Amino acid sequence: MSSTFLKRKAEMVSKPLDRCHDGVGAIDWIGVLGSDSPGGNRMRFIHDVVLPPGTSIGIHRHTKDQEYYYFISGCGIMTLDGREYEVSAGDIAAVLPGGSHGLANRSNSALRVIVINVEAGVA
Repeated sequence: MSSTFLKRKAEMVSKPLDRCHDGVGAIDWIGVLGSDSPGGNRMRFIHDVVLPPGTSIGIHRHTKDQEYYYFISGCGIMTLDGREYEVSAGDIAAVLPGGSHGLANRSNSALRVIVINVEAGVA
């Protein structure tokens, strides 16, 4: 088994995801890496997500994993444990086990975020 690998964009799953976690509208979703990737060990996934204007990821909770949202472009409202925060390019939000979160794009332009999910207690 090699200790390196390269995955091309053409190999990644790309599809719209309607009402993600009971959110509003359809987000654009690319599965960059999954737990089945070489060396996947405790990383569950990396997603490249675009929320068009007016869409959202519904508020939900994680119990056995932690998730990181790294904002690439645009701006939005991230709900963390019931509090709303304005987020924009360069910001990162962490959701540890037991935390609740959601994300809404209330702007007039797309919001792009990289979502990284790992088993609890790893990152």
